[in-house]
Amino acid sequence: MRLGVNIDHVATVRQARQVREPEPVTAALLAELAGADGITVHLRGDRRHIQERDLDLLKEVLSVKLNIEMAATREMVAIARRVTPAQVTLVPEHPNELTTTGGLDVARHADSLKTTVTRLHEADIQVSLFIDADLKQVRKARAIGVEAIEINTGPYADLSEDDQRKYLAKVISAARLAKRQRLEVLAGHGLTYLNIGPIASIEEIVEVNIGHSLVARAVLVGMEQAVREMRHLLG
Repeated sequence: MRLGVNIDHVATVRQARQVREPEPVTAALLAELAGADGITVHLRGDRRHIQERDLDLLKEVLSVKLNIEMAATREMVAIARRVTPAQVTLVPEHPNELTTTGGLDVARHADSLKTTVTRLHEADIQVSLFIDADLKQVRKARAIGVEAIEINTGPYADLSEDDQRKYLAKVISAARLAKRQRLEVLAGHGLTYLNIGPIASIEEIVEVNIGHSLVARAVLVGMEQAVREMRHLLG
């Protein structure tokens, strides 16, 4: 299973003081050296953490996949077409939210999302959609022509251990349907060193994206050690 490391919260610390450190690009390179298969960043409209200069530097220095999470807006599509990361993950974005709180409603916004996907494909960028574990959303994702979906594991992470087992059935169903429809299946949001096991055991999921928990661990043991520990858990 591939590991994507989200370095947003390294940038959060930097932006708290509006200074030059810690440098997210350095964190990304350390994660790559420790075995990360990709680096994920979320360029938000309010620029609360990742900045456009981070995207340019990451594109220049990374050897692994750069995945940019962004809202499906004209501004963000233009930035993606300029930077040309390997992948863009389209996510919902709401003002004043602490973090992404749910998946895209692909069924409701299929027409506008299809236009966005086409624009990104024109720049040779692979597109993934961040969606909830909902079969209707999976079917619509296939219909608008994306290569991958990322299943929102936030609800799973927020549940008690007993309820997590029940929710896993929804994740498994969504992952199996996506694979049958020839979509690559990723997962992310709220995943930690303690709850990753059941998600990692779902054979249809080929990649997880982990940010807050990994960066929190890196504060204590360093980025390379934190990534190695997560890699070990993923087998």
